[in-house]
Amino acid sequence: MAQKPKVEPHVGRLGYLQALVTEFQETENQDAKEQVLANLANFAYDPSNYQYLRQLQVLDLFLDSLSEENETLVEFAIGLCNLCSDRANKEHILQTGGIPLIINCLSSPNEETVLSAVTTIMYLSSPGSGSHPELTAMPVVQCMLRFSLSANTRLRNLAQIFLEDFCSPSQVAEARHRPADSALGIPLPRTEAPQQP
Repeated sequence: MAQKPKVEPHVGRLGYLQALVTEFQETENQDAKEQVLANLANFAYDPSNYQYLRQLQVLDLFLDSLSEENETLVEFAIGLCNLCSDRANKEHILQTGGIPLIINCLSSPNEETVLSAVTTIMYLSSPGSGSHPELTAMPVVQCMLRFSLSANTRLRNLAQIFLEDFCSPSQVAEARHRPADSALGIPLPRTEAPQQP
């Protein structure tokens, strides 16, 4: 298990975050990388850290980690969904090619990663984000239709909200009439509806 970075008490939050970023970049140990990325993801919950996280390019570190083979790193990296409520962070993600990386997370075998990816797509699709049609492209809408049938209540509810709030009725209708296997690049979940007790 990785040790917490040794930081002098007077260094403060920025120094501590810098030590985490440096440790992530320098370590070869996967467990240490996971722990550091989890720590950085925890800092993403607090808006008072956003300026520091931008300054240290942690958003880019999260985006780069989304394409890792290690599913645990991807799960912690998609914690960037917590940063999307901030306009500057949202714009950075949209302008640096983050959308395809986030959409790819919809096919993760890890449910928490998928839930965070759906949430991130919703945050990025919110008003004031400008036009980003890839967020509601047909493969994404088809994937959300499948997720709306999920046995996982949280995933089912998020997908239904996405379809109702971020897609036009015509997009949903078109997705319903396309072949089920046409959600290009996004392996779809099973189609059975949840069992009713």
